[in-house]
Formats: sequence, C-alpha cells, structure tokens
Amino acid sequence: MSIKLVMPSNHLILCHPLLLLPSIFLSIRVFSNEKNQEEELQLSDWFDPRKRPDVITTTSWLAPVVWEGTFSREALEKHYRKQNLTTGLAVFATGRLADQYLELFLNSANKYFLTGYRVIFYLMVDTLVRLPQIRWGPLRQFKVFIVTEDSWWANADLVRMKSLAKHIIWDIQGEVDFLFSMTVTQIFQSYVGVEVLGESVAQLHAWWYFKNRASFPYERRPKSAACIPFGQGDFYYDGAFVGGTPLEVLNLVEEYLNGIIHDLRLRLNSTYEKHLNKYFFLWKPAKLLSPEYNWDADFYPPPQVQYVKVAQQSKRSH
Repeated sequence: MSIKLVMPSNHLILCHPLLLLPSIFLSIRVFSNEKNQEEELQLSDWFDPRKRPDVITTTSWLAPVVWEGTFSREALEKHYRKQNLTTGLAVFATGRLADQYLELFLNSANKYFLTGYRVIFYLMVDTLVRLPQIRWGPLRQFKVFIVTEDSWWANADLVRMKSLAKHIIWDIQGEVDFLFSMTVTQIFQSYVGVEVLGESVAQLHAWWYFKNRASFPYERRPKSAACIPFGQGDFYYDGAFVGGTPLEVLNLVEEYLNGIIHDLRLRLNSTYEKHLNKYFFLWKPAKLLSPEYNWDADFYPPPQVQYVKVAQQSKRSH
C-alpha cells in the first residue's frame, strides 16, 4: 500500500471557473489504452441474457445490462487476469459528506471492489484532517487531491467534475486502464468485480428503471444543452456510479462542462444528472449496470433486485 498527496499547483488553478476548461482537453485526445486493445472479449464468452428473463438484459444497441446471473465471472477472470490491469476509483468528499460517509465508503470499497486487482483510490477532499485511517488490503493504494475552493463551490457536481477532469489529464490517465467515479454516500454490500469493466459504463437509476419512459425527469427545455425531447430517450441513468476508460470518462466530463457553459449563457441551469443523461442519449454506453449496483437503502428491493451490490446509504440514519 502506498500513499501520495497531490497538492494543487498554480498552473492547474483556472483563472475562470469554466471557460478555460475546454481547451485543456486537447492534450488527451491522442491518448489510447493499448492494453485494452490486445485481446477483445466477445460478449457471448461471458454474458447470457437468457438467464434473467424477468428484466431488461440487452439494449436496443445490443449493449449488455449486467444483472446477477447474467455473467460468467470465471470467463471474465480468465480474460482480465492476463492483462495486468489497474483500475481507478475516484470519490469526492468534502465538508460534512466526508465526516459522515467517507470512512464507510472506503472500508466497503477496500473490501469488495475488484478484490485481487490493483486499484488506486483517488480521494478529492478539502482538508487532510478528514482522512480516515484505513487498513488497506493488498494491491491497494490511494492518492489524495486537495480540492481548492472557488466561486462555484455551491455547485458540488460542477466542482467535482472540474476536479476530476484536471486530474485525469495531469495525474490519472497514464496510471489506470479503467476509471470509475462514485459518490461518497454509497456503500459496497458485496463483491463488485470485473463484470463492471468496459469502455463506457452507465448506471441505471434504481428508481426510474421501474417507471415508464414518458415520466423520466429529463431536461425538456429546448434551449438547454441537456434537452431530450418528449418521446425520445432510452433509460434514466444515475450519476452516482459512472466509468470506463479514462478517455471516455473525460469525454463525458467535457460534454457536461460544455453543456453547463451553453446553459449559463442562456441563463439556464440544469443538473449534472440531466446532462449525463443527454450524453448517454447521444453516445450510447457500451455496458449498463443494473439497479443492483446502486440501490436506495431506504426502500425494500423488488423481486427483480435479487442481490444488492452497492447501496445508497439510508438517509434515515443520518
């Protein structure tokens, strides 16, 4: 286990909170992950949608929806063990969120997330005082990024995405094969393994998965960059768990930030999750995670959710 503290340097602090960010993405456009292109795993080698006829297991663009029972962990392990993978897991935790949730999140991720594989935990915090003492398992390390306060601090999602973009470019892209971003209010309940790895991975929203598409809370204002017109859309995605290759995650962040810029110029304000849904509407994810990977602990799971792997911590206990 190794620890690295990364302090912000002057050249990373943007003089404008948004408008200078898009230009820095040019530095990563040529990045590609050669290891992930060495040997392609066929979907039929590890995924059998017939095992779960009670749920949606394949999208209209033929991407798998990962539910317990649909995948062969043995086939996935055989493939990924040969690739010497490193996966990044980024979490943003400041103020009361860090005090209430960070230790539980890290302890559960240390125990259940990609056990047996190298994982780098990227902790974006506002002060070192908030760091819990964790007994890290083998193949685990963590790096701390100090997030500097700026005039957009009230928009936590914006600060989180700006920080993630900067650190993908300057710190993360050369270190990991896959990268996931999660919210600190989640807690791993059981093993989450290589079945979640993919070029572009989206999380189905546990609540809206069971609702009619017409009721999805998409952005509907035509002038907003996040707008998905009535009658269109595929699923409603949750921003609490998203991942893929570093390049794909950065592309998502870039589109979100460009969308925020567009909307602010028109005096509009749409949420991160709505911009995320617009991104996955335009650029379909290669893999979708079922509600098992982000169930709300305040609600008893329906029959379709047989195995809760990640839960949003109950608000009733805080």
